[in-house]
Amino acid sequence: MSCSCFRSSILERRRGPANDLRDLTGPLPGNIKVFTYRELRSATNNFHISNKIGKGGFGTVYKGDLRNGSQVAVKALSAESRQGVHEFLTEIDVIANVRHPNLVELIGCCIEGTNRILVYEFVENNSLDRALLGPRNKTIKLDWANRSEICLGTARENITHISTRVAGTTGYLAPEYAMGGQLTKMADIYSYGVLVIEIVSGRSSSKQNWGEMQKFLLEWTWQLYEEGKLVELVDPELNEYPEDEVVRYIKVALFCTQAAATRRPTMTQVITMLTKNKRLNEKELTAPGFFSEGSGYSGSLNKKSTSNSISQTINSFPPSITQVTPR
Repeated sequence: MSCSCFRSSILERRRGPANDLRDLTGPLPGNIKVFTYRELRSATNNFHISNKIGKGGFGTVYKGDLRNGSQVAVKALSAESRQGVHEFLTEIDVIANVRHPNLVELIGCCIEGTNRILVYEFVENNSLDRALLGPRNKTIKLDWANRSEICLGTARENITHISTRVAGTTGYLAPEYAMGGQLTKMADIYSYGVLVIEIVSGRSSSKQNWGEMQKFLLEWTWQLYEEGKLVELVDPELNEYPEDEVVRYIKVALFCTQAAATRRPTMTQVITMLTKNKRLNEKELTAPGFFSEGSGYSGSLNKKSTSNSISQTINSFPPSITQVTPR
């Protein structure tokens, strides 16, 4: 059943604006289960702090135990990020179509009154996040071949939706998604770029403690790019790697995270940029944008040209991002 048909059926059953899904019978699009608020409150022990496992840009995540014995991650959206039922269902329809072994799967939701809750599968001890970003004595050692395979595999599947990740989501959010709450392909491209930087660097995008000035990872990456020192970003755990290729991956990630969504490449272009012997058109590369819960929408100015500021590139057209390398 399509999301549009689903929304129409709600309106046909209700005379006024839809405020919750308690009248709904049957699954949502993508076989997403509808949970009651009571079920999730019971599963999380009334959203007790002892069950809290993370806080992201859109809400707090709790570990929950359902009556059938399965464990879930329950993301209660903050008041600022709550959407109307129609907008929320549209977003669920997008997320529900994501099926990828490296990504957390959305299994259900709850819409009752003002409550907007997403329910994900609970993944522990085997995620890419733990492998790369956990304590050094517990991380899984990934060489460059493994890391590049993860980057390319995700790109080729054309299924990113990294921005739907459960915990620590702030570092992955495209500015337009963080401020407007709408998932788009370009927001996914942004999130993919952040993921690539994390994979290459072995560092977390949600922490503000990188570089001499204690910057966010994306800020620091842009600083190193402007200083011609991108090699300093590479994970110290990588003993041997093809420097030119690794630096290329970082630059492609920067193209993906440009502040203006219209300047970001498509996933098809990303694959070409990563795999083909084409020189990147860095003259078209502009500063990244990022969202901080404390300061809101922010970004770095391109020191090479003040015309590349965020405010002046928002309405730019997609640039030509590659050019053939002469042999």
